[in-house]
Amino acid sequence: MNDYCASIDFGTNTARLLIAVCSASGVVPVRVEREVVRLGGGFSDEFGLSVEAQERGLACLHRFAEIISGYDVKRIRASATSAVRDAVNGHTFVDRVYRDTGIQLSVIDGDAEARLTLNGVLSGLDTESSTLVVLDVGGGSTEFTVSSYGSPVFIRSMPIGVVRLTEGFRTGAEMFERVQSVINQLEKDLVSAGISFSGDFELVGTAGTATSIAAIKLEMVDYDYRKVNNFTVSRADIDEIYQRLSKLPPQERLSIKGLEKGREDLIISGLVIITSVMDRFGFNRLKISDFGLLEGLALAT
Repeated sequence: MNDYCASIDFGTNTARLLIAVCSASGVVPVRVEREVVRLGGGFSDEFGLSVEAQERGLACLHRFAEIISGYDVKRIRASATSAVRDAVNGHTFVDRVYRDTGIQLSVIDGDAEARLTLNGVLSGLDTESSTLVVLDVGGGSTEFTVSSYGSPVFIRSMPIGVVRLTEGFRTGAEMFERVQSVINQLEKDLVSAGISFSGDFELVGTAGTATSIAAIKLEMVDYDYRKVNNFTVSRADIDEIYQRLSKLPPQERLSIKGLEKGREDLIISGLVIITSVMDRFGFNRLKISDFGLLEGLALAT
């Protein structure tokens, strides 16, 4: 009998569910579900998660709970990240989720998110690199992790994410200025930590913006994580995608093969974050990881 485990990555924009066979040797996916919930949509400092976003989130988690009930799952771990941890009503929402669905969301901080994501990414890489930079562009925050031989040596959770940027700034120039300001601080922190980048470092991007880059480059009609995982794109490839998308209004961007519905207005801010990091630190290529927090959670169950 298979020993199934389940994990849920309940993010600021996307919710994902993994049912897998878990063992000491790793995670073998059995079923993967994803839904653009936009939990951070309509977020405010005063009220936290909006009523509409909470209802979308609950509906999604009800569906996930039904899927999990169809498997003999021995262990489950579910995390909530930036939107819930920053919301004044976050704990109230977590309590409601457990009461209504039976799913216990664990609100994790940026450091824990980065460590779990690193473990998930490493479990899916096709090559071993002694020095790695993992860039996890989320809806509410972006985690930047430097690892040496599989262990994190530097972690920063930056307060920029695709939902936060898209809803918080009126113009592209304002968005770009905000991203540059945060990366300026990141650069200072890296210098203080004695970390500089050379050709020995490999940059790996995970989460929705990165996987969308691969799906668009591959012109995917039906998303296939096996083709996306470990796919590599150049800085020029990303710029070409940015130029194509930025010339179109959000609704028309959905005509581009590989762009998932629900990301049409968010993709630009994600590309700004990724290209800004690449340009600042001299990375000419990006390896895409479909593996990340979801698999890291499964490995930790």
